[in-house]
Amino acid sequence: MYALIQNNEIVKVFANPEGFTLNGNQYSSQVFTLWSNEEKQAIGIYEIETDSSNFKDEAYYINTNEIFAFSNGKATRSWGNAFAKQLEDVNAVDQNGAPILQDGKQVVIKGLKSQKISISKQQAAGLLQSTDWYVTRKADTGTAIPQEIQDFRTAVRSVNNQQETQINACTTVEQLKNLYEYTNTGTEQSPIYTRQLAEFPKTNRD
Repeated sequence: MYALIQNNEIVKVFANPEGFTLNGNQYSSQVFTLWSNEEKQAIGIYEIETDSSNFKDEAYYINTNEIFAFSNGKATRSWGNAFAKQLEDVNAVDQNGAPILQDGKQVVIKGLKSQKISISKQQAAGLLQSTDWYVTRKADTGTAIPQEIQDFRTAVRSVNNQQETQINACTTVEQLKNLYEYTNTGTEQSPIYTRQLAEFPKTNRD
């Protein structure tokens, strides 16, 4: 990412190399890849340095708009303070604070916890779907469900319950985020990556 500087101000940001016209001269996109930094800066093109110290995971936080600045011969890109997304469900209200209703029912804006629980349920349902036919066969013919399959289905439901309990126990967005973060609990030579959130079983017999 580059910036065009004129009179010590950023007048254009180049997210990707592209041709441009400057002071009546036409320049190709190769300026960005073939020219040295000194050559680029001579016509006002500076590589942008990114400061992501305030940037946070967009799945959990709302980042403020990007801030581009030029000072002391450096073009920089940064963000202001990030705001945590809503953790709990909230009732939707209009600009006057009155409840927003749909078909006579209160509209609820789902928080991160509800969203994560919904994903957990979807994952569990997806894992169970491949063995649902065993349940249907038992209902239709009385044929017993193999113990291996029954154990798998029980484990899936158990993990789903564990995940919901762990998610509901979070009181901050950072706690929720940490549930999903994988860390190496092994060694550098033999890494073992685990997370706090319970893991669904990986395999089953179809």
